[in-house]
Amino acid sequence: MAFPGLQHVAVTVSDLERSTRWYAALFDAEPVLDEDEEGGRFHHTVFALDGGQLFGLHTHQGRESGDAFDEERTGLDHVGFAVGSVEDLRQWESRLDELGIAHGGVKSAGYGHGLSFRDPDNIALELFAGA
Repeated sequence: MAFPGLQHVAVTVSDLERSTRWYAALFDAEPVLDEDEEGGRFHHTVFALDGGQLFGLHTHQGRESGDAFDEERTGLDHVGFAVGSVEDLRQWESRLDELGIAHGGVKSAGYGHGLSFRDPDNIALELFAGA
């Protein structure tokens, strides 16, 4: 049996309103869901992305640590989004510039090309085109 692909990613944010505005601008879309989880342990705001994947923003009713994201701590290193080509990355580079989002420019390696940037909580994000 093949292992299934990713269906969604959810990240914990420190300020849901700020992050929702930021991701809505980045995705050029509004959330499809914004509600408290059934058990009341967290609130989630969810965006639908191309390909059927979901991207969620979570708050945990004030129980968040308040620590800034750090990819060197055990856990998430970064979230990568697939794009088709280096040309697509160049278009995204311009879009990030338009949005005022700092980034590291398009970087190339033998396995592909990436464009890295961070969200308001310093969560590492990458747009990636395979080689």
